[in-house]
Amino acid sequence: MVFVYASNSAFADGKPADHQFLNLSIEELMNIKVTTVSRRPQRLNQVASAVFVITQDDIRRSGATNIPDALRMAPGVQVERIGTNKWAVSIRGFDGRFSNKLQVLMDGRSVYSSLFSGTFWEQQDTMMEDIERIEVIRGPAATVWGVNAVNGVINIITKKASDTQGTLFTAGGGSFEHGFVGARYGGQFNDYTPFRIYAKGFSRDHTFSTFDTNNHDRWHSARGGFRVDHNRGIDQYTLQGDFFANSIGDTINKSQLDLPGIVSGHRGFEEGGNIRFRWDRTLSDRSSIMFQTYYDHVRHKILPIVDYRAQSFDLDFQHRFPLLDRHDLTWGANYRLYYSKFQDTAIIELDPRARTNHVYSGFIRDDITLIPEQLVFTLGTRLDHNDFTGLEVQPNARLMWTPDNENSIWMAVSRAVRTPSRAENDIHINALQLREIPGVPLQLPFPILVAFQGSHHFDSEKLIAYELGYRHQFTPQASVDIAGFVNDYSQLRDASFGALSFSTGLPKQIVLPTIVNNQASALTYGFEISTDWKPIDKWRLQGNYSFLEMQINSNPLTKQLDATSSGADKANPQHQVSIRSNYDISDKLETNLWLRYISHLAYFDIPGYVTMDAKLTYKPARNIELFIVGQNLFSQHHQERVADLIPSMPVLVPRGVYAGVQWRF
Repeated sequence: MVFVYASNSAFADGKPADHQFLNLSIEELMNIKVTTVSRRPQRLNQVASAVFVITQDDIRRSGATNIPDALRMAPGVQVERIGTNKWAVSIRGFDGRFSNKLQVLMDGRSVYSSLFSGTFWEQQDTMMEDIERIEVIRGPAATVWGVNAVNGVINIITKKASDTQGTLFTAGGGSFEHGFVGARYGGQFNDYTPFRIYAKGFSRDHTFSTFDTNNHDRWHSARGGFRVDHNRGIDQYTLQGDFFANSIGDTINKSQLDLPGIVSGHRGFEEGGNIRFRWDRTLSDRSSIMFQTYYDHVRHKILPIVDYRAQSFDLDFQHRFPLLDRHDLTWGANYRLYYSKFQDTAIIELDPRARTNHVYSGFIRDDITLIPEQLVFTLGTRLDHNDFTGLEVQPNARLMWTPDNENSIWMAVSRAVRTPSRAENDIHINALQLREIPGVPLQLPFPILVAFQGSHHFDSEKLIAYELGYRHQFTPQASVDIAGFVNDYSQLRDASFGALSFSTGLPKQIVLPTIVNNQASALTYGFEISTDWKPIDKWRLQGNYSFLEMQINSNPLTKQLDATSSGADKANPQHQVSIRSNYDISDKLETNLWLRYISHLAYFDIPGYVTMDAKLTYKPARNIELFIVGQNLFSQHHQERVADLIPSMPVLVPRGVYAGVQWRF
């Protein structure tokens, strides 16, 4: 379900815009427009897709201090914390440290890494107060956003500079959130050119490990950036940039990796930045032109695990126009360059060390009105050419029926592909060292070294998806959204194994060579239900339930070694529940409760858990907030996931309490 409120100035109606949310009815919220589904504004009852939008008010009331934790609000999204600075985030299954079937965007700028096929979430941040909304598409969106938008798309959209005028200061700290501070200033160069600048920093404590009391994953971060908008007539220009530096750590699980010279704890750093330019020309309600380009640079070094540099450059063009009375056409083209240089470490080697990859794309989409205001048929396709597998075709067909203002039914059939990462082509990993292979009755006197090897013959993973959805508004204060899906995957990542052999030198090891291939397949199905209800004007209840069933055919041995692909049927929660209660006791005092249930993960032997977050906010003056937040309140600590690919120490997420202040002037 989508809930988005109109963005106003920071002091509209005498109070900050972020606090206007409960003044809107559910009916008004459902009429707000979203953009990520078709790359143009659409009302919710026009969207033939499973969409959920996390608003700025949702983020503020949740107490979430990072984007992955905020994503827990969306149905069908799996979010599991692996460490202080590491998460596994996916949609509709195949979760992992590098979830490779999820496209993530920041203001339409792709942050998907072609090096490991996934998103480094610790690098994706901004001031949480500057996020206008997060639009989450569940299901394929490859026709619009290209390869790797297989199971879904997450688009983090920040506010315009005109909506962040004045000064904002926030600071606080507590047990796990040791300390944080953020400042933002917005002004104007002239009447047509607002701007903002921001800076933030924080320090987060290490997670808890039962295997190593001296865990090394404390996280210290600093970030800053700017945005300038220029509006003149039918044209709007945006120039935006960010830079960051992270001091991060990791602890090697020596029961899995005990090579000579490897010590348990390691500290490292990440640093990088990006700059984005966008031009929009609005010719009419049905005609517009968009051009966007950006550059991104990252350095990541945690020895002996990973050490790389990566740069990306992107050009994106889109044109929308009407054809006759019943056709709304959108077409566009995209070029993306991704350069990475990897320094060999004790765990991971890439050959060649440096590589430049290019992706060329073109797409067309036609929204055909069959019955005005009631029935719309959408047909489109995208052509992508990449250096690993050549040309990929990703068509899509959707039907939207809106018989009246209270009901809407949609259905879709889509094809999407996940292209190989550079690692799957070039990598060599000494990742696991065990005296037995999990699930295999081998008892050997020497450790087993599982040596992963990439393959230049690795092909794209394929998906054919079938979706059906229904939305109903019971009253202006209550609504429900139901979405179901069946996903048929082919040519999924699997592995073949060579003959056991003894390594040369000391210590003696048994080597099991492993080469990736495309011999796995899967059938997944499930549904998500979202509800929204305002019993009274000052109280809002939001709930959702997600069900996921995964059936994967693959090499039985690979199922024990790859939790993100062959073993994903046991490594993703089958049931998820989220219930949020937001209640304004008065104009100055509000309470927010968030209850969550996640079912067990058999792959890691992690039991299901129930937890709750709570936030109490007091506003002694119009522009001042005092708040206290409790996170994971039902237990001292709990486990959410075990690291994959890189053998980090299993950790427990602790209970946390922090307090802070926010001041606007």
